[in-house]
Amino acid sequence: MSKILAIDYGTKRTGFALSDESKIFAFGLSTQDTSQNIPYLQSLFQKEKINVIVIGLPKKLNNEFAQIVPKIMQFKKQLAQHFPDVQIVDIDERFSSKMAFQSMIDSGLKKKERQNKALVDEISATILLQNYLETIS
Repeated sequence: MSKILAIDYGTKRTGFALSDESKIFAFGLSTQDTSQNIPYLQSLFQKEKINVIVIGLPKKLNNEFAQIVPKIMQFKKQLAQHFPDVQIVDIDERFSSKMAFQSMIDSGLKKKERQNKALVDEISATILLQNYLETIS
């Protein structure tokens, strides 16, 4: 069975999360330097059978897209070129970073650990994926 990959794209770092084969649970996978996204994904696709990529599109409170969206759209084109057989799905990620930070607080992480922005990106991708999984179940 195949899995679903979620991507929380950032200009510096990108967070990744992967579902289980039953597509019920989301697991944080890693955070990578954004310049290494495609090589990282090529390696990941050799190890995992992935048929859907969920990518977050951030919106402002007024429902307009954030400034980073053109870069995300360019990245989506790269994904489509490198992985043509994989469905790419957009999901609103408006509050994922705030939710990730709050989940870090709720889980009891110390202030120093919460300053790890790479961890925030990975948790954000996990939240995006879990939200998506809940919509398809």
